[in-house]
Amino acid sequence: MPDQISDDDSRPSPDALLEKAAQEGRGRFKIFLGAAPGVGKTWEMLQSGRARQADGVDVVIGVVETHGRRETAALVEGFELIDRREIDYRGQKLDEMDLDAIIARAPALVLVDELAHTNAPGSRHPKRYLDVLELLDRGIDVYTTLNIQHVESLNDVVAQITRIRVRETVPDSVIDRADDIEIIDITPDDLIKRLNEGKVYLPRTAQRAIRNYFSPGNLTALRELALRRTAQRVDEQLLNHMQSQGIRGSWPSGDRILVCIDGSARGPALVRYGKRQADRMRASWSVLHVELAGDSRLSEARKDQIAATLRLAGRLGGEAVTLPGQTVTREILRYAGGNNVSHVIVGHSPRPRWRDWFDTPVSQELIREAGGLNIHVIAGSDPSGPVSRRGLTLRGEAGFHLLPWLLAVLYVGIATAIGMALFHVMGVRNIGLIFLMAVLTSAATAGLWPALFTSVLGALAYNYFFLWPLYTLAIDDAESVVAFVTFLAAAALTSNLTARVHRAARVARARARTTESLYLFSKRLSIAATLDDVLWVAVNHMASMLRVNTVLLLPEGNRVTVRAGFPPDDTLADFDIAAAQWAFEHNHPAGRGADTLPGARRLYLPLRTGRQTIGVVGLDNDKTGPLLTPDQQRLFDALADQAALAIERIQLVGDLDKAKLGAEADRLRSALLTSISHDLRTPLAAIMGAAGTLRDYFTALPEAGRRDLLLTVVDESERLNRFIANLLDMTRIESGATAPNLSTLALDEALGAVLRRAGKLLAQHRTEVSLPEGLPMLRLDPVLFEQVLFNLLDNAAKYAPAQSLIRITARTEGGQLILQIQDEGPGIPEADLERVFDIFYRVLKGDQVQAGTGLGLAICRGFITAMGGTITAQNRRDRSGAVFTLRLPVPVDARLPEVDE
Repeated sequence: MPDQISDDDSRPSPDALLEKAAQEGRGRFKIFLGAAPGVGKTWEMLQSGRARQADGVDVVIGVVETHGRRETAALVEGFELIDRREIDYRGQKLDEMDLDAIIARAPALVLVDELAHTNAPGSRHPKRYLDVLELLDRGIDVYTTLNIQHVESLNDVVAQITRIRVRETVPDSVIDRADDIEIIDITPDDLIKRLNEGKVYLPRTAQRAIRNYFSPGNLTALRELALRRTAQRVDEQLLNHMQSQGIRGSWPSGDRILVCIDGSARGPALVRYGKRQADRMRASWSVLHVELAGDSRLSEARKDQIAATLRLAGRLGGEAVTLPGQTVTREILRYAGGNNVSHVIVGHSPRPRWRDWFDTPVSQELIREAGGLNIHVIAGSDPSGPVSRRGLTLRGEAGFHLLPWLLAVLYVGIATAIGMALFHVMGVRNIGLIFLMAVLTSAATAGLWPALFTSVLGALAYNYFFLWPLYTLAIDDAESVVAFVTFLAAAALTSNLTARVHRAARVARARARTTESLYLFSKRLSIAATLDDVLWVAVNHMASMLRVNTVLLLPEGNRVTVRAGFPPDDTLADFDIAAAQWAFEHNHPAGRGADTLPGARRLYLPLRTGRQTIGVVGLDNDKTGPLLTPDQQRLFDALADQAALAIERIQLVGDLDKAKLGAEADRLRSALLTSISHDLRTPLAAIMGAAGTLRDYFTALPEAGRRDLLLTVVDESERLNRFIANLLDMTRIESGATAPNLSTLALDEALGAVLRRAGKLLAQHRTEVSLPEGLPMLRLDPVLFEQVLFNLLDNAAKYAPAQSLIRITARTEGGQLILQIQDEGPGIPEADLERVFDIFYRVLKGDQVQAGTGLGLAICRGFITAMGGTITAQNRRDRSGAVFTLRLPVPVDARLPEVDE
């Protein structure tokens, strides 16, 4: 690179350094890539693994398919094989690579055959390449094999060549992640010979494969695909190495073409020439436009020409790039050096030789400073006239305005007046500084051409009023001539520099305003909570920032419909609807100014995210010609990306809520069915069994047997009645129909009634009640409160062992009555202390699951909450067991007065 490029260009690329840092701690990844099965990928992988093993590396085999080949099986011997995991799928036993066993073994290198393999259902990952990526993330090196027909981006190409669609594919991102790719290649004749010898398939299968897939033409095309894909990856690795090491310049490792355009009409011709050269060289290519500070003053026609040329580059398959800069040559060389460009194509128009003295053509500057670059200069005239692309431009403001020129005269007049006042106090050279200040003021406020006019006019006034002989344009002495010439040159130079700084500041302010608007846009999108809010913010900002009418369409069913517009417009013509639908389905612009359906009123652009197309944005205005300038196109892309992500965020939140509701509904449905199948069928079976026995053997049974069977019918009927009552109570709670009928209630009376009702449940347990004297009366619903106590005692009787103690205590504290029921069961896991009150939730105790619906405690919380109290669960601290605590409000008039001691 030439000396004119700054030292900053030799700094490593931050993106390349971040990519390199991301590789730290990961395992190295090597792919043995073949054009077709049977070329020897597995054999070569095993040979490489054996060489690494000989070097002392810990190598194991995760999975290798020998396909009955004796040579391959012989190479497997001597390696440690990780046993495969057996998966039962539809009655068949399938063997898959045991990912967890490999991770636990933690070798330095693992050999994994057939990267594109689809794992059996039930595996951790659906694809083997995902297993490999996990191994790499854990720092384990991986050698693997892959055929070119399994690369996802080449799937359609391979199908066209072989007429066979390969279903198992590997994303290109996995290939790009490989540290090394080794091509395993043999000639088509050798591969067909191996097929005929039965070294790839069985003889009958081999003959069928030769007739269909393994024809010489197919194999030659697949070989070329494999070589090209590998070369592409190697080229990317070289570019990344150059960027990470800060290496500038072109390394002759492959051809990259850069086409440089400006606002002239010959830009499309340059792009087409670059496309032809890229096809001829089979090289990648891009199109670069350098945006100077003065480009903001280009005419709309010039801006539209640039935008059309960049769009043409995109349609032809090139990469369109726009970069801001101070000088064209500098930015071209910087971009070429950073992207390993080998060929640069520029245009050159015939013009008078004298113009080269003041404005050196870009083509000549590139030739002089290119270093190792190949510069292609394409001659051709520009019918619209040349555009200076130098950093030192001499173009004025668009259009003529009289005010800047009048201000220039005013500034010179003020400088003359100040100079006349100070003429007898200051020297002539100091007075020249006053005129120089007038020139700077004109450049900063009026622009370049008025500043140059101020320079000439100021020089004449300086000569006429202050250089001897006074009041003439003649100059007597040589010193005055030098002062005049120096002033004129300094004025012209400073006016140009000041104008350039002023333009750069104006562009910087415009970009700062755009950045501020984008920040405000993203901030408003981030706080928008509903889809309608996001859509309104999006169309409002797009319309105001791009100065176009905006409409936003989202899919509803199979069609896109208008969801928001600014100004509001809910109706679209059929032609516009068709254009919007096509843009959404094909992920490509349609409508006004596009290649598809250009007769539509609006231009429709898809809203895209990394996952999918979200919707379509329609733009229009009352002007003719292209809707968006290159600046506006970049601004729209930024706005559209943020809007698409915000819309996707809202949709994902909605989908997540629906998924949660669906999952909860499925859980409740499953729990309800499980509960019904157990708690409904079990008592019914007991009742039916007892009743059937009484019917068939009534006379043969003794009196005691008939009595036991009748008790069984009664007990199971009561159990079934409790289950149905719980379901009805839960339905009332869920529907909000639980309205307590409050009345004054004494705790000891309610507790006595519940203990009598639960006598059978508590028959195998000891019960202790400790109630202090003077407990206040409560205002509760007696029916609901008794059901709460009954459910709590039923729960304690289920989980506490026989002959254990169930203790009931009460006390008053802070205007509340605290009632506790303690058992001596196993207690409740800490993670389930709150979940036990969920509907249908039941704590699992190892292999033992107690009978129950999972509704009792949920009903307790619902009833207690309806009566203004609370219920919580915790474990006992003195021993194992659970404690349920009820906090019930005590009426103010029932509270005991405090007694002074």
